[in-house]
Amino acid sequence: MSQPISKRYEFVLFFDVENGNPNGDPDAGNLPRLDPETSRGLVTDVCLKRKVRNFVELVKGNTAPHEIYVREKAVLALQQKRAHEALGEVDKKADKTEQARKWMCRNFYDVRTFGAVMSLKDVSCGQVRGPVQMAFARSVEPVVPLDISITRMAVATEREAEAQEGDNRTMGRKSIIPYGLYRAEGFVSAHLAAQTGFTDDDLELFWQALENMFEHDHSAARGKMASRALIVFEHEGALGNAPAHTLFGLVASPRAEGSTGPARAFEDYAITVNDAGAPAGVRVIRRL
Repeated sequence: MSQPISKRYEFVLFFDVENGNPNGDPDAGNLPRLDPETSRGLVTDVCLKRKVRNFVELVKGNTAPHEIYVREKAVLALQQKRAHEALGEVDKKADKTEQARKWMCRNFYDVRTFGAVMSLKDVSCGQVRGPVQMAFARSVEPVVPLDISITRMAVATEREAEAQEGDNRTMGRKSIIPYGLYRAEGFVSAHLAAQTGFTDDDLELFWQALENMFEHDHSAARGKMASRALIVFEHEGALGNAPAHTLFGLVASPRAEGSTGPARAFEDYAITVNDAGAPAGVRVIRRL
């Protein structure tokens, strides 16, 4: 593997949803997540990281050094046990935990990227702070979820069929957002990358995941979702040349000229980047 990254990065990702639910809230009947005070839509960092993990697994086939630690139905204790078995006997327990942590970073992409808490008893691999972190995505304008009734022309059991007295239609509900453009912001730390072994190749794979993760995640619930813009800020060194909030302020998403009423397409917006305002030592890269 190549050397860990030596530069700091920040990024802004815009993605949109059309007639779908980008991130259901289990505490609200799986309705799209909302900020109740502003009615802006929300998508959690956990949701976005899940899609990155799925893309990496699809592309790399869940093989070292790109295995995925947090997978559907995975037993985490068994994953960590593999690290201890691979290391064999170590004189000091503390040394084995540290070596197991390094083994997990070497073999699992999501551990060395996002970090993990792996402090399970007897198979502890310690804790890892990941170099890549993302904030909640937020819609650029308020969204209004719709709760739509749907019908199914069948029933699941004979008892249901008898109860319907010949009418096999059953009713259900589907919650969607007609359209929403979401903005997510994130950070990549070179110092933490040095601790986990996160390399330039890993970073390139992460950018590819952000660009393409929705292309392999379509479903009836999520409707049409797509990554629309990815703006990366590359610093000259590990410490960085400007505060993250200053760089995020260079990116705006005003309404496009002539757009009125509720937004219903990406063309209703104009993504702008103030390249001239970028501080010295910061390079602006448009990935999408």
